[in-house]
Amino acid sequence: MARRLGLLGGALALIAAIVALAVFGLASNHAARSGRAAPALPVEHLAGPPATLPSLLASAHGRASLVIFWASWCEPCVREAPAIERFAQSTAGRGRVVGVDWSDALSGARSFIRQFSWTFSNLRDSEGTVGNSYRMTGLPSTFVLDSKGRIRTLLRGPQNERSLASALHTVESS
Repeated sequence: MARRLGLLGGALALIAAIVALAVFGLASNHAARSGRAAPALPVEHLAGPPATLPSLLASAHGRASLVIFWASWCEPCVREAPAIERFAQSTAGRGRVVGVDWSDALSGARSFIRQFSWTFSNLRDSEGTVGNSYRMTGLPSTFVLDSKGRIRTLLRGPQNERSLASALHTVESS
């Protein structure tokens, strides 16, 4: 009897987790697809050229752009870091990428940027308030903005040069 109750409890917990993931995941994707205005970027500058949301949109020259949330303690962020720098330096990515360090220690953030030789704009969201305004649910998270600064797509997890270029192209084609 106790074993059956344990199995039933485990099954109910698994179902609750799946339902929560579906509800919160779909809500986040729906918000991205709805084209809501992107919140302002953090003001604390870490590295690369200074950036604001208007300056990111201007440097993208009427094309889509990326806001990438990361942290030094995030293993998937470490995996994607070299690809982000390569993309930011490519013709397709130049001037269209801003990194946002989320809820991280300043020393860890600076060390991470140095380790991966990032040259693109990076800002710091030390309290996590900007990430919360973007409705970020995990790291890394890449928000694809259209030329007017509306969130069009959310990419979750580590990305590569191809997936970033594809996301920009998809938004520009829609």
